[in-house]
Amino acid sequence: MHSRTSSAPEFLSSRTAGLILAGGAGRRFGGPKAFARLPDGRTFLEACADAMLRGGLEPLVATLPPDIDGDIPPSVRPLRLPRPGLDMFASITLGLQHLLEDLNWRKLILLPVDHPLIRPETMMVLAAQECPAAIPTLEKRHGHPIMISRRIAEEIAAGHLPGPTLREVLRAAPAHDVPVDDRGIRANCNTPEALIEAWSVING
Repeated sequence: MHSRTSSAPEFLSSRTAGLILAGGAGRRFGGPKAFARLPDGRTFLEACADAMLRGGLEPLVATLPPDIDGDIPPSVRPLRLPRPGLDMFASITLGLQHLLEDLNWRKLILLPVDHPLIRPETMMVLAAQECPAAIPTLEKRHGHPIMISRRIAEEIAAGHLPGPTLREVLRAAPAHDVPVDDRGIRANCNTPEALIEAWSVING
């Protein structure tokens, strides 16, 4: 692994930033999942941002489709992708390059927007980890979101950790498993049917 000295002064970098990955077209859902709605009326993007804010994360950035409009929470900086169909790792890289312009964070949590049922407490637990990367687990199974250090974020953004997927990056980091009591980490709401099932399981 190539290494770089972090550009964030330690005395300024006590925060944990958040990156919501919401740039997909959402074909399986019938439209972009960023603007799909939960049974409580919130969009997926609003629910993800709310969990991050209540978990103490800032700043927040969301990658979004280039040509689709919707309500964006005021707490979220929108980052329109340059073209449709960009793969996930390329979207992550663009989001990190944007966030790294802000020196005032030391860790980052990446959350796919199709996991809108995450608890704020999970954000807090991941943000408290002192390691290169952390993955939440439930019953020994991995889930989302993922925490990475600023150093790992810099390596990805610079092309020193090119993937082709985040899984390879996390294996190289290496990432630590962090047990959490949160069914939301495994609730991939990538279809309307999956959302209904996950909502029923989590909310009774």
